[in-house]
Amino acid sequence: MNKARGFTLVELVMVIVLLAIVATISVQFVTLSTRGAIDVSSRQQRAFSGVVISEQITRALREALPGSVRVNPDGSCIEWMPVVAVSNYLNLPSGGNPDSFEAVPLAGGVSANGRVVVYGYGSNLYSTGSPGPLSPPATLPAGPSPVTVTFDAGATHRFAAQSPERKFFLIEDPRTFCQQGRFLYRYRDYDIQSSVAVALPTGMPEREVLTANLVPGSLVFEVVPPTLQRSGVVSLGFQLQSPESGEITNISQEVQIRNVP
Repeated sequence: MNKARGFTLVELVMVIVLLAIVATISVQFVTLSTRGAIDVSSRQQRAFSGVVISEQITRALREALPGSVRVNPDGSCIEWMPVVAVSNYLNLPSGGNPDSFEAVPLAGGVSANGRVVVYGYGSNLYSTGSPGPLSPPATLPAGPSPVTVTFDAGATHRFAAQSPERKFFLIEDPRTFCQQGRFLYRYRDYDIQSSVAVALPTGMPEREVLTANLVPGSLVFEVVPPTLQRSGVVSLGFQLQSPESGEITNISQEVQIRNVP
């Protein structure tokens, strides 16, 4: 007579316990592997975002007029005047009410508009007084040489100094990068102000968001102003934080502001 074959209750319980242990280890392994992949992807995304933000700031500041770059006391905001065009003047405004001067036309037969700056070194470029380095808005027309640069709306202006190379710049209104809380904003199309970030625009399109994942208070700009012997340098540093894990990535960059008297 054959004996009955099967599992005892103890053997069945031991098998269930072993399977549970193996399943737990497998789940933990998959969980940790997935979390690791997510963390690596998050770090790569923050690093890429840092490169994009740094490149945007770098490209903007490289267009800055030498000597126009300035920061606020805590370094959270930086302001500059972008260069629109560069040419040479034949004479500076003269006479009782100087409202124009003759200049070399731009290459390609194009015109340009903006404020004229002549040799602003050692001067406050954010002062619109006359005499001074910064003129009222003006128009540089297209045409055969020479062309007449005329200040808009009948304004008059005298420049305080001459350029050794008879060079002048046409610039646009100031621009600003500024951190507020977690956000980095870019400001444009506002009037010249005596100080940085005094009365900036509060809405679109004059205020644009560049990023929303900054660590509050982490953005710091530092400026080494240009001289006649060397170019200016802007150094900047900020921190990006992951909204999910809270992990922080440090970003730093330097920008050379070319010195062209």
